[in-house]
Amino acid sequence: MRLWRKLKHLTAAGWLVRRAFRKDDLEAIAKAVSQSEQAHRGEICVVIEGPLPFSVLWHDTDCRSRAAELFKRYQVDQTREASGILIYVQLLDRQVEILADTGIAARVAPAEWAAICHDIEAAFAAGAWRKGLLDAVDRMTALLSMHFPATTDNPDELDNRPKLL
Repeated sequence: MRLWRKLKHLTAAGWLVRRAFRKDDLEAIAKAVSQSEQAHRGEICVVIEGPLPFSVLWHDTDCRSRAAELFKRYQVDQTREASGILIYVQLLDRQVEILADTGIAARVAPAEWAAICHDIEAAFAAGAWRKGLLDAVDRMTALLSMHFPATTDNPDELDNRPKLL
């Protein structure tokens, strides 16, 4: 299984991400994140990755660990209220991870994030890439606006555009 995963990633084309998420899809996701963040104090970062880098494959890094690496790299852990959230999509492995910083993790149960991940993966399995992420952002908006409602001082600390790797 692990050898198959490595071969799959090493032989996959890097343009697969752009095939699944076209320019208008990425713009729609960025707009949804921007609108979402006006309703709460959370900061959402979306990272979509196609083939994994060789170093990640060499160390046999799982999806959750890779998401944790990217959580740090994109400074999702550096928000003012520890209210950053990473949505990590691993296209080739067809896995999704949602990591929440400590401020949010203290208020939102992990089962909520797991349910959103499951729904995203189900949408992806049906080929509804854009819809899967947009629906996830909507659900996150409802959760975050309940636990982290917006205030008059609500800075946009993270870039809203999805990152493609």
